[in-house]
Amino acid sequence: MDFAFTPEQLELREGVRDALKGLDGGPGPVDPAAAWSRLSGLGLTGALVAPEHGGLGLDELDVVLGLEETGWAALPVPVVETALVAARLLTGAEQAGALVAGRRVSAVLDGSGLLPWPGQAEIALVGDVPGGVPGGVRGGVGGGAGGGTVRVLAGGSAGPAAEPVPALDPARPLGRIPPGAGAALAADPAVLARAGRAGALGTAAQLIGLAARALEMTVSYVGERTQFGVPVGSFQAVKHQLADAHLALEMARPLVYAAAWAQAHDTPSASRDVAAAKTRASDAAAAVARAALQCHGAMGYTREYPLHRWLTRIWALRAAWGTPAAGRAVLAAQLGLVAARPVTTAGGTDE
Repeated sequence: MDFAFTPEQLELREGVRDALKGLDGGPGPVDPAAAWSRLSGLGLTGALVAPEHGGLGLDELDVVLGLEETGWAALPVPVVETALVAARLLTGAEQAGALVAGRRVSAVLDGSGLLPWPGQAEIALVGDVPGGVPGGVRGGVGGGAGGGTVRVLAGGSAGPAAEPVPALDPARPLGRIPPGAGAALAADPAVLARAGRAGALGTAAQLIGLAARALEMTVSYVGERTQFGVPVGSFQAVKHQLADAHLALEMARPLVYAAAWAQAHDTPSASRDVAAAKTRASDAAAAVARAALQCHGAMGYTREYPLHRWLTRIWALRAAWGTPAAGRAVLAAQLGLVAARPVTTAGGTDE
C-alpha cells in the first residue's frame, strides 16, 4: 500500500505555500484581507465544495497539507471553519457558491457560543453538537452521532452581532453569540458529526504547521545567539529540549495524516482517529511552544519579536475544537477503557 501523498496533493501544498510568501515577515499579525484574498484565489476556501457548485470536489486528505501551511504562516483567518466545517454543512447551491466566492465563515459547535473571528465572519455557524462517541461524551473532538443543533447567522460589514470576549490570542478574537440567535440549519446527525470532526482535524493540521515554524525559529535563534563565546544551541540542555520537541512533533504528524484519510473516507474509526490526532497535535505543539519560550528567554515574551504570534496561536488552538482532555476521554471510551462520561471544554483549564 502506498502511504505517500499524490502529486496533486503536494502541488496544492506548494500552491498555498507560494501564495502566502511575504505575508508573515514582521512581528505584527498578517493582514487578514490579503491572506484571505490569496487563499480564495487559490480555491482553498471552496476546495471541498462539489464541482457542480463551482468547487474543486476535494476532501480533507487533499487539503490537509495546505492547512498545515496556513498554520506555518499563523494566518489570522477562519480557513478551517470555512473550508472544512462550513463546506460539510452548507451544501446547498447558494450556500456552497458563497464558499467558492470567498465569503468568510466562522463556526463554533461545542455549545459555548464563543465564535472566533466574529468581526471577519460574513456567515456564522453556531451549534451544540455532541462530540466524541455515542452516549454523550462531549467536547467537540471527533464529533459523534448523537444529533445536536446548528444555527446560521448572517453578518453585516462587522460580522454577526457578538459580545466581545477576552481572547488569549489577540489575532484570533472571540465573541459570544446569544443563545437561540439565527435560523436553524437542517442537517443529518451524521453530517453534523462529520463537520465537527473536520474542525478538529483542520485545527490539528494547523497546530502541526504552527509548531514546525516555532521550532524552526528557535533552532535558528539558538544557533545565532552566543553565550560564553559559543552559540547557546551547542549546550547539551538546549539540544535535548529541542530534540524532545522535534520528536513529539514528528510523532504527531502521521496521526494527523491518518486521521485525514479516515475523515475523507468517513470510516467507522474516524471519530477515534481524529480525536487521537487533535490530542497528539495539541500536546506536541504545546511541547514545542514550551521549549521555544525557554530557549528564547525573555525575548520570547516580547511583542516586538514575531515568535509570540505562533505561541499564542498554539495555546489558543490547543483548546479549540476539543481539548486534549476531551480527546483522551473519547479515546478511552472508544477503546473500551472507561465508560463514556461528560467532558466540558468551554472555559476553564484542561489539565
